[in-house]
Amino acid sequence: MSPSPATRYAADFELARTDPAAFWDREAGHIRWMSEPESVLDARAAPFYSWFVGATLNTCDNCVDRHVEAGHGERVALIHDSPVTGTITRLTYDELLTRVARFAGAIAALGVEKGDRVIIYMPMMPEAVIAMLACARIGAVHSVVFGGFAGPELAKRIDDATPKLVISASCGIEPGRVVAYKPLLDHAIELAAHKVERCIIIQRDTQPCDLIAGRDIDWHEAVASARPANCVPVAATDPLYILYTSGTTGRPKGVVRDNGGHAVAMHYSARAVYGLTPQDTFWTASDVGWVVGHSYCVYAPLLLGCTTVIYEGKPVGTPDAGAFWRVIEDHGVNVFFTAPTAFRAIKKIDPEGRAAAGHDVSCLRALFLAGEHCDPDTAAWAARHLNVPVVDHWWQTETAWAITANPLGIADLAVPSGSAGRPMPGYDVHVLGPDGQDVAAGEMGDIAIALPLPPGTLTTLWNNDTRYVEAYLSAYEGYYRSGDAGYFDADDNLWVMSRIDDIINVAGHRLSTGMIEEIVAAHDDVAEAAVIGARDADKGQLPVALVVLKAGCERPEADIVAELIAAVRAAIGPVAAFKKAVIVERLPKTRSGKTVRATLRQIADGDEVQIPATIDDASGLDEIAERLATIGYGR
Repeated sequence: MSPSPATRYAADFELARTDPAAFWDREAGHIRWMSEPESVLDARAAPFYSWFVGATLNTCDNCVDRHVEAGHGERVALIHDSPVTGTITRLTYDELLTRVARFAGAIAALGVEKGDRVIIYMPMMPEAVIAMLACARIGAVHSVVFGGFAGPELAKRIDDATPKLVISASCGIEPGRVVAYKPLLDHAIELAAHKVERCIIIQRDTQPCDLIAGRDIDWHEAVASARPANCVPVAATDPLYILYTSGTTGRPKGVVRDNGGHAVAMHYSARAVYGLTPQDTFWTASDVGWVVGHSYCVYAPLLLGCTTVIYEGKPVGTPDAGAFWRVIEDHGVNVFFTAPTAFRAIKKIDPEGRAAAGHDVSCLRALFLAGEHCDPDTAAWAARHLNVPVVDHWWQTETAWAITANPLGIADLAVPSGSAGRPMPGYDVHVLGPDGQDVAAGEMGDIAIALPLPPGTLTTLWNNDTRYVEAYLSAYEGYYRSGDAGYFDADDNLWVMSRIDDIINVAGHRLSTGMIEEIVAAHDDVAEAAVIGARDADKGQLPVALVVLKAGCERPEADIVAELIAAVRAAIGPVAAFKKAVIVERLPKTRSGKTVRATLRQIADGDEVQIPATIDDASGLDEIAERLATIGYGR
């Protein structure tokens, strides 16, 4: 008799906590090794822990070759759905192997070898995935930079990673506009101290570009003359990729991911967290420039042998608010993963879900949300219109996979809406007070993870061990500091409410802006909201809400603001001192969908505004400044 799901979760969690080497040795059995590990966990250089020391493998081999050799070559590996170009492309594992091996040969012919770095600066197209896998195939370390990133920011990443090669495209395509990548790339190379010698450019029909003789080579020409490359064995501890964190200012923080631990963790999380099988189709609506795209557009589904959907479009506007339902229906998506902000965008334009009508999404088993705190109202709206469980889970660029979740593959823990779930096997999560001690259930604190971190998480920062220790390991001895704040409830569910910087002090009371935001967002007329702490001479800080209304709402703004103030007072009490809110057209976000709260705080406080390099569109900041000025903030 097999154990119940809850028992399976408890058993996995306890084994991973008490004997991590035994647990992860068991999970390593799902990966094809070229040579077996000498030790599963090496703590001799703590706090720099190593997983699967002495082992060799190849990540591309595990993602592609072994599925073909097992007789699954005709299974569809990748579906590229591009409403912005009106095309759909399907590649089987056989076809993916052929294209990856040939492109790996092309970059090897340009002198790229094991350990060399390659920057990939591309839109969401099959070639971006092929380039990632081709680098892994020959042991090169890839660093994907979000396509369309500004030249100066790309230059910083070029200088930090010192790549031998850059792979890019002539342009990216967005609703209503074409983004020319090549001028941005040329500008970045001009600015960078490290001079890139070669670039491979794929020309898109929408807007081809000029190539620089002697430096640039056309993708198709490079491939035409290339011989397929075989998989190169790499150490489990060798880096697979560098990914720069989206909040980076100054010298970028390059998160380093290893090959062995990453492969084991991706395979485990695909099964345990998302409940996937090799027969499933998994769609993650993220760009490969972000960690979600790395982990769950590319590596996890391909390591398991699933079909992965790569989407070159938006939640709305390509062509309408029914886009997600159309993709799920057309491709038989079984599990879907996106950010809460995507559903807020849909809900704002189509609050009644009319665009979803007529689409059959009965193939779908679950929706997973991550990237930012999900308010219960958005989760309930998505559940109602998709008719599936909605799982809000929490993780970071640094961790590569879920720290907490409701792991549908091994449990259904009946996690309450608003919570990010329970700690996943491998993560020993604590909520700490200023003294570094665990706080009581229900009490807000600093979320930290006891070392060692599980496989798949960052091993260090690229060429900067000192900064890694200072940024993540120095606050509490023996812990990784997440930078997020929250609390455990009595049932061990974690509630991640905000970044540490978003805990505000109102007349000596520590409050989470996320908690207030949740109440504001639950109002019937509100599509989404951001609550920030603004400086106050008397109370230190006061919460201020920026509110976006649902499409078609014509009620007086003053009435809505009064109702929001009353709702917060009823839920939290007068201690929140919540008295001010403004209605805005939209909230400024990064390209990964996170509201730029630090920038909003700077505007409210009248400080010098530092606009993040990752902001999607800064044009709305002036309107926000004007609205905040009407209630006495900023100007």
